[in-house]
Amino acid sequence: MMFEHCIRCNICTENCPVFRVNKKFPGPKQAGPDAQRFRMDGEESVDSWVELCLQCKRCEVSCPYGVNVSEIILKAQIKYRQEHKKPLTSFIFANTYYMGLINSQFAPLVNRVGQTGAGKTVARAIGISTKLPLPQYHVLTLSRSRSKVGKGERKVVFFYGCYLNFNRPDLGRTIRDMLARIGIEVVLPNLVCCGLPALGNGDIDTARRFATKNATILSGYIDRGYSVVYACTSCGLALTRDYPGILDVPNGKKVAENTYNVHEYILKLMEEGYLEPEFGQVNMKIAYHIPCHLKAIGIGYPAARLFSMIPGLEYHVLDDNCCGLAGSYGFKTKNEETATELGSIASASILSLEPDALVTDCGACKMQLGHLTGLKTLDPAEVISASLK
Repeated sequence: MMFEHCIRCNICTENCPVFRVNKKFPGPKQAGPDAQRFRMDGEESVDSWVELCLQCKRCEVSCPYGVNVSEIILKAQIKYRQEHKKPLTSFIFANTYYMGLINSQFAPLVNRVGQTGAGKTVARAIGISTKLPLPQYHVLTLSRSRSKVGKGERKVVFFYGCYLNFNRPDLGRTIRDMLARIGIEVVLPNLVCCGLPALGNGDIDTARRFATKNATILSGYIDRGYSVVYACTSCGLALTRDYPGILDVPNGKKVAENTYNVHEYILKLMEEGYLEPEFGQVNMKIAYHIPCHLKAIGIGYPAARLFSMIPGLEYHVLDDNCCGLAGSYGFKTKNEETATELGSIASASILSLEPDALVTDCGACKMQLGHLTGLKTLDPAEVISASLK
């Protein structure tokens, strides 16, 4: 819905993590619908505080009238960044895909330099936070692994995204092989970034270019009977919401209608009678942190439903807090204080449970909360895969 439908109830502000810890941000109601009433075409943006929004989407999830609060703010962010000089970090993080391609080629050197004092000094000089260890790169990326595994009547394209491709290809292979083990044909075509990092850093043209390429490839597979599955919830949000929405790419609606969270897809096949997986004992207590973007997609918590089928597994769902990293947001020095405060709040809730491990679907949440809690950090697929007989 448009900004005019906002009734100024302030529920979105009550649910905003940034407003909770950073009083420079006026909150989603004022940054979104309220400010939109005064924004005029042709007038230069002056509300720089829109950049403090981390696009967690909690405002939209909580809005009782369905106002697209975060999209209103996102459009204001894009406009502001187009009209003002962009910092180098915006360019770098908008092009994480190309950075991944380059860094993976020289992974041992890049990883080593990033851990040195000199490397951290350079990073901070250009605005990259070093409060968290920088993500590691791998020469054997997921896109350089087997591009097709498994056999079965059901066929999927695995949209793996940049994190699983460049930073955690081991996890990407675990997810790919889990699907193959339960009788699904899995293909991994040569895809590019989902476009969300570019969109979040104000470069809508690059985001649309990535999205158009992916949608063309995915559409061809869909026409041949494949579904699309994703594990990264931010990639999933881009595919299902942004492709047919703000990016409005050809075939975007087709992609959105045929795209599933990997655990949602497994449950779908179980409900249809195609799968009857047998789960073995997993004696573990886990804290399951729900990423903001999983809430925003609006499919519930499919991994938690699968956890409930695993004997011996004690799991606790934590969906009240944002990890604070929000992809590239928390890797910028200007946002590190906000990101760390939010991460500390989420970490305290996790540690209060005294779990054996932290589990979350989001790569950014894994990095942030794993670092702050010191806990072993797992993906839901790792728990589910370990339980399959």
